[in-house]
Amino acid sequence: MRETLARPSYRCEIIALGVNTDAYQPIEREQRITRGILEVLHETDHPVALITKSSLIERDIDLLAPMAAQRLAVAAVTITTLDASIARTLEPRAATPARRLRTIRTLTDAGIPVGVSVAPVIPFITEPDIERVLEAAREAGAVYANYIVLRLPWEVRPLFQEWLQTHFPDRAERVMNRVREMRGGKDYDADYASRMRGTGIWADLMRQRFYKLADRLGYRYNRFELDTSRFKPPPRPTGRPKLADDAQGSLF
Repeated sequence: MRETLARPSYRCEIIALGVNTDAYQPIEREQRITRGILEVLHETDHPVALITKSSLIERDIDLLAPMAAQRLAVAAVTITTLDASIARTLEPRAATPARRLRTIRTLTDAGIPVGVSVAPVIPFITEPDIERVLEAAREAGAVYANYIVLRLPWEVRPLFQEWLQTHFPDRAERVMNRVREMRGGKDYDADYASRMRGTGIWADLMRQRFYKLADRLGYRYNRFELDTSRFKPPPRPTGRPKLADDAQGSLF
């Protein structure tokens, strides 16, 4: 990362951590890779946005709080449901819903702008909890909110359907029928403009339901504008560390 940021051609833009997969996996407690990335971003005044389901983000408040004070850091916590039993089967290695709410409060009290991501919204399972999540997160200090309707690309689809049949066999067919109604009759539609929200009457009703309550609670919908003008490139590396003699050959 230092090498990349030091390149003369590099142009500072907000870096997002945790978009494709959580940056605070359990192994991060030992490996501290996310911590190392944040140290470089802190050192160079580089803006960063994080999204996580883990309370481990609290460990890095010493870096994130001073960055947030300079409009260089913002965070979002994903809360799928407040039902602990559903969360336990759906996200077995993630922090409990109650713990995530405490994380929102802890980050907020440290001066870090925090949002809540209600995701994934699963019809008839987590969807009834939308209002409760928004209300609880706002009370905990969240200032912006968004949601994502269940997405089932590639190998996720059979895994989800297996989970659905195991834990909710009584409503599995209803869930998948509603999913297909919001995806143009398919299990998944990868169209960039609609894949996060879905289409059709049920998607429209969910959108209205979410934003009416979010408006009433005083949520924002966009993340805080972060400052890219403070960025200070790190010194350019003078050389690369040498690999062990057999490092290249060990691949073959």
